[in-house]
Amino acid sequence: MKDSIIIADDDPQIVIALKLLLQAEGYNVTAVTNPSDLLDKLKVQEYSLALIDLNYQADTTSGVEGLRLISEIKKLDEILPIIVMTGYSSVDIAVDAMKRGAADFITKPWKNDRLLAILSAQIKLRNSELKGQKLQQHNNLLRDEQLASHDTIIANSASMQQLLSQVRKLAKSDMNILFTGENGTGKSLLADYLHQHSNRQYQPFISVNMGAISESLFESEMFGHVKGAFTDAKNQRIGRFELADNGTIFLDEIANITLGQQAKLLRVLEERQFEKLGSSKTQQINLRVVSATNASLNDLVDNNQFRQDLLYRLNTVEIHIPSLKDRIADIIPLAESFLHIFAKKYQLSQPSFTTDAVTALQAYQWPGNIRELNHMIERAIFLCNDEEITVNDLGINPNNEINANSRCDFSHATLDEIEYQVINERLTMFQHKPNETADSLGLSRSAYYRRIEKYKL
Repeated sequence: MKDSIIIADDDPQIVIALKLLLQAEGYNVTAVTNPSDLLDKLKVQEYSLALIDLNYQADTTSGVEGLRLISEIKKLDEILPIIVMTGYSSVDIAVDAMKRGAADFITKPWKNDRLLAILSAQIKLRNSELKGQKLQQHNNLLRDEQLASHDTIIANSASMQQLLSQVRKLAKSDMNILFTGENGTGKSLLADYLHQHSNRQYQPFISVNMGAISESLFESEMFGHVKGAFTDAKNQRIGRFELADNGTIFLDEIANITLGQQAKLLRVLEERQFEKLGSSKTQQINLRVVSATNASLNDLVDNNQFRQDLLYRLNTVEIHIPSLKDRIADIIPLAESFLHIFAKKYQLSQPSFTTDAVTALQAYQWPGNIRELNHMIERAIFLCNDEEITVNDLGINPNNEINANSRCDFSHATLDEIEYQVINERLTMFQHKPNETADSLGLSRSAYYRRIEKYKL
């Protein structure tokens, strides 16, 4: 996307000369002839730099209008570089302008090479600062999120090998992708895999758990907000869509957003633009949208719980991920991979699985899929002796059920341990369906997802 410059000067000849010069250099140029028009433009559009005269028709010598304009611009956009134009006799005023926040000044008549060098340098500084803000916020998101304990995709089964081949092929396009499948099948991992094999692989990959965002925070989280947009908005916040610009945004648990949130999301997907909360300035974005759900969106559409037009935007291509019980060839390689990871993490010797344990792992139905296997192996590595993991260590009985003896002792367990156990049992009881599980626990949607993230369930 080209850098854009807004010019403010009441001399038509100067405006024409600047537009010709800057457009020839590849800039998008907007020109106005008075301060109020410039401020109106800044309220609705993003610019890379403002090039302004200090004197206008109301006062052609003092520079007061220009100095006041600088202050007003800074209220609207704190990091927008401002270059002031002044005559040789007004250099002192230009110094005052820089004290108010102008980045630099040029004198009329200007030298094209110097002007272009100043503009280029200031725009680079601004873009670098914006990139730094995005990187900092992205790092904060990564720090706040609980990362998965594995980062590779194991695909020994024919179904998964075929799926990965399809994903790699689709990755080269820019089509929106919808991953479907049971909870714990690895939808988020596949979304990242898609991004890493796409032409956007060196751009951001932003993952958002849509079910965990409350109605009141949706706009601020997704679109960002400006300073003062609401009571606690003490600083500007960059939203998830802006963080993902030029890259990929992954909307996990997409079925769990309200109809009001769906309408706001639809507009961004259709127009590829949005406004920060508290601002009327429209921002353009260029990104790929990948989403995931364990629900049937078509059923939700039939029940008027999900917008059909939004579904059409999300599922240009739908990819269904098989459950772990249908990927028997992947179960033991996954289990051994988790075993290696946890042995290294906890600095323990790595045991092996007994023959009966291997049989039990392959026969188990895995209602929690890969996520359940991950937790089972983490627990088993502490319950086993140093050499072997048995069926009892896994907590699976011969009837292909989780052994009740593997439950924690409530009389001596901590509150977190009890909460983890209860939520884990309800997840199994309700086949990892979030709405039913949350209702059975008496939790709101956002409270449910906070606990799911807390315990990595």
